[in-house]
Amino acid sequence: MNPAIETTQLKDIVAHAKEYGFVFQSSEIYDGLQAVYDYGPNGVELKNNLKRLWWESMTQLHDNVVGIDAAIFMAPQTWEASGHVAGFNDPMIDNLDSKKRYRADVLLEDKAAEYERAGDPARGAALTAEMGRLLTENDLAGVRQLILDEKILCPVSGTGKWTEVRQFNLMFSTQGSSVDADAPPVYLRPETAQGIFVNFLNVQKSARMKIPFGIAQIGKAFRNEIVARQFIFRMREFEQMEMQFFIRPGTEMAWYETWKAARRRWHEALGLPAAKLRFHDHDKLAFYANAAVDIEYEFPFGFKEMEGIHSRTDYDLTQHQNLSRKKLQYFDNDLDPATGKAYGNYVPFVVETSVGADRLFLATLSNAFTEETITEGEGEAQQTKTRTFLKLHPAVAPIKAAIFPLVRKDGMPEKAQEIFDELRFDFRLVLEERDAIGKRYTRQDLIGTPFCIVVDGQTLEDNTVTVRHRDTREQTRMPIADLRAYIGEAVSFRRIFEKL
Repeated sequence: MNPAIETTQLKDIVAHAKEYGFVFQSSEIYDGLQAVYDYGPNGVELKNNLKRLWWESMTQLHDNVVGIDAAIFMAPQTWEASGHVAGFNDPMIDNLDSKKRYRADVLLEDKAAEYERAGDPARGAALTAEMGRLLTENDLAGVRQLILDEKILCPVSGTGKWTEVRQFNLMFSTQGSSVDADAPPVYLRPETAQGIFVNFLNVQKSARMKIPFGIAQIGKAFRNEIVARQFIFRMREFEQMEMQFFIRPGTEMAWYETWKAARRRWHEALGLPAAKLRFHDHDKLAFYANAAVDIEYEFPFGFKEMEGIHSRTDYDLTQHQNLSRKKLQYFDNDLDPATGKAYGNYVPFVVETSVGADRLFLATLSNAFTEETITEGEGEAQQTKTRTFLKLHPAVAPIKAAIFPLVRKDGMPEKAQEIFDELRFDFRLVLEERDAIGKRYTRQDLIGTPFCIVVDGQTLEDNTVTVRHRDTREQTRMPIADLRAYIGEAVSFRRIFEKL
């Protein structure tokens, strides 16, 4: 894939996101804040729909998964136990000419992707494997030498004058007390998982859960990313949708494979093409994991991580148990077939699924962004033009239907208002009267509205309307009384759940 094409496509998506109310640069009137974004009127609807879809598929379709909403601030010891204070670092390198700072591993991953695009995936895989080995051994000098050997240049200066590689902690910290200057710092959580782990027993007992069971959470996390780029793909403030699944030790690999397959099915059911999804096994495992895989999506800038599935062993619960001196064990009275005795007390193992809400949003928006050539008119008046629209699944589209009076007279606006008032309790709708009908269709296409309902002269006679379909531009005549069921069938999450 040509990098210039990737850049152009991403720029088009970014421009579209701003113009049509999906994503804005944060504090834009003050020239913005790097790697921080705001979701606009259509963006917040789309993002909320994606979050609700994930939440219901986790907690409603699984009778052994419950939810939690843990606080962003946690006791500082939490991050000592989890290893974030000592080990939550990224390898950074500076270019001496441009003074720009980069993540060393990202530079190497981009080079590996370049080999893959050039038709040499074996070389890319070898580079990734060597990088993983060096990072696992914490051989930062070796990482720098690998960058030099690969002749990787700074995108800004075009030179290969690099500093030494060093580790940089990614956590934001703030003062923990307004009166005690010596109080330990409190961190903005860099992940949402720890709020689940420290509440393991609270949830298990109060919800009367029996292993295996999961705890789901959607929440904000914060990372002091030095290298922030590719729009909302990598941000300093982002949202995670995580589920920690607690299991009996020894069963983790079977559950790991189960959730790995289930999560890929979920993305495909949402409408992300199988050809644009792939698994990427980790070459370098995190200190807490014994298996890890990413579900990658082919963004306009290449295949990148969208969701991670990790077998976290019993690391987190054991660490918190040791530091807090509070038992975080489960009593399992099921019988072990090998001994005939109850399994008894143990610290559960955990399989984690963690998807970035913002990355899922970007994947969904990128996949939906469609440009097609259409022909309009007949004979000498026939013309060919490019039509742009968002081919969003109706279940997650920001607006489910738009209602248009054909003209602003003859009782049509009043009838359109009547239909709007009748359906607004069931669906997110818009009512538009201004501009020619063609322009109104185009505007709704650009924000992904699946249906446009037109009130015309015939409506006043027989209570029927024309329903125009976004993807095909076909029009269907139907009674007003059928609209609720017709739209409801198309936009129901059930259409996605049926594919899981």
